[in-house]
Amino acid sequence: MDVRELDVAVLVALAGDASTRLVLAELERHGHAGTRTRHGYVFQRLLVSEPTIGELAVDLGVSQQAASQIVAELEAAGRVERIGDPADRRVRRIRLSARGREVIDAARRIRRELERRLEDAVGPDDLAAAKRTLAALLELAGETGDGAGRRMRPPRA
Repeated sequence: MDVRELDVAVLVALAGDASTRLVLAELERHGHAGTRTRHGYVFQRLLVSEPTIGELAVDLGVSQQAASQIVAELEAAGRVERIGDPADRRVRRIRLSARGREVIDAARRIRRELERRLEDAVGPDDLAAAKRTLAALLELAGETGDGAGRRMRPPRA
C-alpha cells in the first residue's frame, strides 16, 4: 500500500512518531543518550520558568508522582537541578542545567536539519502548505495549547 493513500490522521500519527524517533536517535548519536519524548515537554516548560514539582505536574497534566519521576530522571542525567526558592526556602524549584540547555540546542539543530532536508525533498511551497495544514488540524482538534508559554501537553496514553 502506498502511504499516500492513508488518511490524514494516520499519516500525522505515523509521521510524528517517525520524526520523534529520528530526532531521538540523532540526539543519542550526538552524545545525548537517554533523552525521551516526555523530557522535551519538561524542557519546554523550563525554558520559561522554574516551577515546583506541583506546578510542573499541573502544566503537564500528570500526577505529582509522575512529574517527580521525570524530574528525577533528568536530574540523574545532569539536565536539570533543584534549587531553593528565594522567597521560601522550604520550596524547591526545578531549572535547566547547562547540560539540559545543550540537549535543547542539539534538538533544535537536528529539527532544523530535518526541516531543511524535507524542504529539499518536497520544495518550499509544499512544506509551507504542509505546515499550514498541520496547524489547521491542531486548531480543529483544539490542541494548539499555549505555545508562547511553552505549555504544550504530552499526548494522553
